[in-house]
Amino acid sequence: MARENISESEANEELNKRANNVTEEDFEKVLSKKARIEHLFTSKGPLQKFINEVKLLMSLVKDYYNGSYREIPWWSISAVVAALIYVLSPVDLIPDFIPVIGFLDDAAVVAACLSLIRKDLDAYRLWKANNSID
Repeated sequence: MARENISESEANEELNKRANNVTEEDFEKVLSKKARIEHLFTSKGPLQKFINEVKLLMSLVKDYYNGSYREIPWWSISAVVAALIYVLSPVDLIPDFIPVIGFLDDAAVVAACLSLIRKDLDAYRLWKANNSID
């Protein structure tokens, strides 16, 4: 029987484990799968409430990768990439093929990421507002 949720500490542990192993290829994967990631967050379910934050996270990954914005600690940007890759993976703590509850762990990992990088994300949001040309 599948689990119906994961604890905050389990979400943090999973995020930490994955963030410590982020590579350049992971950045490229996230950027190349932007449409898929955003689709996962716009569909109904527990991820939907994070759509605005995910758009900002995708922008942050892009700006970091292309060198436009580097005022973020490595651990924070790697946590963002790790969380987005986690969402892309259909087989994780709760497999995504299980209707509705399959995305609860994804939402927990994203929430953990947002909580852990809030200060860095707020700084990026301010930088983006002052430097936006797109």
